[in-house]
Amino acid sequence: MGLLETIQSGRQARPRRALVYGVQGVGKSSFAASSAKPIFIQTEDGLANIECDRLPLAKSTKEVLDAITALYGEEHDYRTVVVDSLDWLERMIWDDVCGEFGVKYLEKADGGYGKGYSYALPRWRTFLDGLDALREQRGMAVILIAHARAEKFQTPECTAHDRFAPRLHKLASALTQEWADEILFATYGAVSDPARVKTETPERVMRTSEGPTHVAKNRLGMPAELPLEWAAYDYYAQQAHPTTSSSSKGAEAHG
Repeated sequence: MGLLETIQSGRQARPRRALVYGVQGVGKSSFAASSAKPIFIQTEDGLANIECDRLPLAKSTKEVLDAITALYGEEHDYRTVVVDSLDWLERMIWDDVCGEFGVKYLEKADGGYGKGYSYALPRWRTFLDGLDALREQRGMAVILIAHARAEKFQTPECTAHDRFAPRLHKLASALTQEWADEILFATYGAVSDPARVKTETPERVMRTSEGPTHVAKNRLGMPAELPLEWAAYDYYAQQAHPTTSSSSKGAEAHG
């Protein structure tokens, strides 16, 4: 069979890969807990007040990879894997690299001059490859959760300014952003009336398209801003790929 005979055409329905980041307490974990039959791989202890299924708290990169291996090889009916959170996983990866080189700080690993950050990237790729195996072989969607931080950003058309991005080193952040199908910035909606801020709970929203204040992207034709609700995201996933999973039980608390 020739190479041209292997050409594929049309849309392919595949489980989504979403990176959700935002400020602490905005509702990232609750958003993920409302997805279709989720199971959490927790790297930080913050799910006690959320109704969800979760594996024991992972304290090392190996335990995270072991959790992925178990979800790949053992029988279960979970349809979404949630990693909460990436910034705590990054610290585990840094600890691995520092231990390998016998140094205290990643900047001194692999000969110093910040080379340790590049040396850590294959560990990130191993992690993402494991998640892709769950998508391809077990049909599981993936949600990655991260906190947000302000970083300096400059375009050729304007001066430097701050914008929100996942709280990861720039190399790891670029890798995970490229890997994800959607990057959703979870934040609070703008309230113009100062009196309302004191009397009403601010609306939680997700920004789905990149702007001057934040990193974001989507491949589903979503509006630039939506309520921070799984049903809102899932609606557009269903429009693009009607055979993908829909939402399940809702969460009872915000994370």
